Amino acid sequence: MTSRLTKTVAATLATGALLTFPLSAFGAVHQPTLPSSAVSTVQQVTLSEAAVAGVHGALVSATPIAQLTAAQLNAAAADFPGTPPAAYGVTAYRLIYRTVDPSGRPTTASGIVVLPDGRRGALTVAEYLHGTSATKVDAGSIDDTSTDRLVTALFAGQGLVGVAPDYLGLGSGPGLHPYLDTKTETSASADLLLAARTFAARHGVALKRDVLVTGFSQGGRASLAFGRALSRGQVGPFRLGEIRAVAGPYDLLGEELPAAFDGRVIPPTATFYLGYFVTAWNRTVGLYDDPREAFQAPYASTVEGLFDGTHTFEEIVTGLPDSPEKLFTPEFAAKLQHPSGRFLRALREADQICRDWTPRVPVHLYSGTKDTDVVASNADSCAASLHKRGADVTVHSMGAVDHTGTAFAAYPEIIRAYARWA
Repeated sequence: MTSRLTKTVAATLATGALLTFPLSAFGAVHQPTLPSSAVSTVQQVTLSEAAVAGVHGALVSATPIAQLTAAQLNAAAADFPGTPPAAYGVTAYRLIYRTVDPSGRPTTASGIVVLPDGRRGALTVAEYLHGTSATKVDAGSIDDTSTDRLVTALFAGQGLVGVAPDYLGLGSGPGLHPYLDTKTETSASADLLLAARTFAARHGVALKRDVLVTGFSQGGRASLAFGRALSRGQVGPFRLGEIRAVAGPYDLLGEELPAAFDGRVIPPTATFYLGYFVTAWNRTVGLYDDPREAFQAPYASTVEGLFDGTHTFEEIVTGLPDSPEKLFTPEFAAKLQHPSGRFLRALREADQICRDWTPRVPVHLYSGTKDTDVVASNADSCAASLHKRGADVTVHSMGAVDHTGTAFAAYPEIIRAYARWA
């Protein structure tokens, strides 16, 4: 989500950051020049380290990218009223680490780890998973004004270790981002946590076993999938401590796709999301052989290029029409509204994040009644599915707020709740 919006799209569209802060909001945010003993920048991993990590989560490099005092964190949190005061200053680092692509081939990805200054010993991780972003340089590890970076830092200011993946293909990661690909959202999140363990140890910090998971929008959905992997013992020694997910499209088939065509998601916003979703899923699932099968002229020749990670949000929006009906051919629009075959199977598999496991820890889902990006019924659907399996799930309605407003209302509560684990 960003404040850099054109007039054709609602100011609630959830791109890379919750919003874009002016740099002054961060005070003296900078790339600090620290003594090597304090920074301990990590060099290329050795073969033995990579072998121990099994490639997954092997640390490639770490670079300091920002340092804030507690006072600067408090000033930056002004748009999140109710956020508890920071107890620590923090230092943020960009990590490059090894992971896998949608085909299981080795690749690298980037993300951030934020340490509370002066704390050592065993600390709890709060892992934050960000919302939709179509531009590489908007990632929290790159953009100094990213609120995804800020939220991660606010957790660290409470004495936690903040961890936030960019996902594949964003930030410093090569290739294209496989948008809404549950498998790699999970593996990128898990592998950054493993890399963070290696990195933190070099700063005298051990990561506790229980991991607090949270995420917004795309990241809210990814939080359920990552929590599932933690609960199944699929992330090294780590296990799930708690989930607090905000405004996630948990039910693509039953709620979010229908809402994109019936007006509950406003048409220009739906066009952005659907264009991104269809071009990305065509690479991972296979939805069309030729763009002209899916997209109307003149968009068939340009839409895939718009989502190549190099275009700004404004450029993408300018290059798209203002409704899904103008973007897609009638036949393909019907396919999106009435999925079948391989597409239907992929959607059902994606929606298992709320259906094929039983969390043994509390799950909190946050929604807003005026959200026209991710409709609130997603949270109700997910909660109902998890309740059937005996899970402890609470849906928190943040009231008559939109997509952005849901995050602004929820994150002070989440930071306060997770601070109790520090």
